[in-house]
Amino acid sequence: MKVLVNIFHPNLAESNVNKAWMKRLEKEDVTVNNIYERYPNWEIDVEKEQELLLKHDRIVFQFPFYWYSTPPLMKKWLDDVLTFGWAYGTNGTKLHGKEFVLAISVGGPQKSYRAGGYNNYTISELTKPLQQTANLTGMKFLTHFVQYNSVVVTEKEVSESAECLTQHITDPALNPDVALKRILDEMAEKDVTL
Repeated sequence: MKVLVNIFHPNLAESNVNKAWMKRLEKEDVTVNNIYERYPNWEIDVEKEQELLLKHDRIVFQFPFYWYSTPPLMKKWLDDVLTFGWAYGTNGTKLHGKEFVLAISVGGPQKSYRAGGYNNYTISELTKPLQQTANLTGMKFLTHFVQYNSVVVTEKEVSESAECLTQHITDPALNPDVALKRILDEMAEKDVTL
């Protein structure tokens, strides 16, 4: 499985969590694509980005959560790269079957992202537009990875988070179809019936 990590952080040099994630991922057999560094003038090479998508099976979108949304260049990237007739619409099937994963850093604690918390909604609820983007383009939306409290985490916690992220995005069983097949195979091997 080939993994592409598109990093969308407007100030990665000052980042605590996202920078550590990137440095850890660069040690893995994954493609790291730092979008803000690659396109400082926001002139996205659509053909090059589409080519990268085609070469990979799992696409990870790594970004800090800003005002319950993505950084602005990520929105532009989605608008420019996921074109009609290529990613969706008539004959827009190039991404069908690929996997879509979010890796998000948020400043607030996990308990604030729920009904009754000061952010009122879960990360899953707040990322519905991205989930629908995956659906529209024929990609399989997989479980996201979130680092809460990113503005106050310790260096040790950041390092642990980077390890957990790496395991998360490279685990074939992140895909529920793969996970289910493993469970069913284990049941068959043990001759388990329900």
